[in-house]
Amino acid sequence: MAMTMNGEYLLPATKEVVWQKLNDAETLKACIPGCEELTKTSDTSFEATASIKIGPVKARFKGKVDLTDLDPPNGYRISGEGSGGVAGFAKGGATVKLEDKDGGTLLKYDVDAQIGGKLAQLGQRLVNGAAKKVADDFFANFVKAVSA
Repeated sequence: MAMTMNGEYLLPATKEVVWQKLNDAETLKACIPGCEELTKTSDTSFEATASIKIGPVKARFKGKVDLTDLDPPNGYRISGEGSGGVAGFAKGGATVKLEDKDGGTLLKYDVDAQIGGKLAQLGQRLVNGAAKKVADDFFANFVKAVSA
């Protein structure tokens, strides 16, 4: 099942500060809902473990995330894939762009993802709703982290 999402958030910090937080494993771990572990394996790679629940399916995903098309402090492409065992798999990416706006930074994102297995059988509306909630929760946490 394919899905896409996009959005934007105005953050009360400079592009440089937002860029630094977007590349900091501890900040990201604290912001990602259900993240149990996030380890930076290189300047552009992370390994992660996260638990999610979508409808009746609860899964623990392990995966790898890579950063490409780096344009500090203006944005990058983040790509990853993970496996949740019998629950299925997820893979995809997001383009993240940062722009100066109103004394802060406007963060824009475009996500494209594929999911399969039991998760894909739940139905597009349920999965899209859960994905939007995870994204909203991440960015609410990220706004707090950047503001701190």
